[in-house]
Amino acid sequence: MFRQMFEEKYMRFPLGKAKAATFSYDDGVKADLKLINIFDKYGVKGTFNLNSLLFDCENWHDRMNEEETYNAFSCGVHEVALHGARHIFLNKVPLPEAINEVLQNRLYLENKFGRVVRGMAYAYNGYNDDIVAAIANLGVAYARTTEPSYSFGIPEDWLRLKPTCHHRDPKFGELLTKFLSASPTDEFKHREPYLLYIWGHSYEFDDDNNWNFIENACAQLSKYKNDVWFATNGEIYDYIQAYNRLIFSLDGERAFNPSYMGVYLEIRGKIYEIPAGGEVAFDK
Repeated sequence: MFRQMFEEKYMRFPLGKAKAATFSYDDGVKADLKLINIFDKYGVKGTFNLNSLLFDCENWHDRMNEEETYNAFSCGVHEVALHGARHIFLNKVPLPEAINEVLQNRLYLENKFGRVVRGMAYAYNGYNDDIVAAIANLGVAYARTTEPSYSFGIPEDWLRLKPTCHHRDPKFGELLTKFLSASPTDEFKHREPYLLYIWGHSYEFDDDNNWNFIENACAQLSKYKNDVWFATNGEIYDYIQAYNRLIFSLDGERAFNPSYMGVYLEIRGKIYEIPAGGEVAFDK
């Protein structure tokens, strides 16, 4: 192995895991309750993107009312995120109206759930450069599109976030198998971590009469819980940002972590935890 291959530093997820998985589901519908039960059964975590002016619309995919929505997500295990107050195309209304749509959605969710809400999914995938700039100024940290990456790469543009794929995508099964059977640690040069990011709508499992599909997928994932970190979209975003804030010595042999959470990295085949506020020297 070339000497320089030993010097590469690779992010690792909590406990040194090389893979992470997350789910993102939209609209706040009653089928979410069944999906949450499946996630909880297998230790999987997800982010649920909610509207704030469409409660109790039974004729629109059977949305939950306000009380049901609060009860479903108040425990804090799964993340709540923005989806617009009214589920409109943000890129098809005047920009001030789009800004108000996101602003009111965020104000409602934060006040209702008593937590900071910084994630989002674009309703109808409606966004453009002006929308991206606007939501960044509203404090949105990440915003998911519906455009598949068909990869496990770590996102680079968090406000144009591409998931791996939709659960209905014909490639989903193949991608899940590849995610579970392969590992970055098997690679010689490119040992970057894997992120599996799946999105959809829970009512689609009712429409397709295939709840066994998502349950089987979660069951498969749970068998690899020692190798895969299950987290919400926001938890993954925060972790990656913390890793990216590491400060390295000039020779690359020490790292200081100024963040509030510990992070992990791999160098020369060894896993290190850099604790919050701590500094670590690597073995040579």
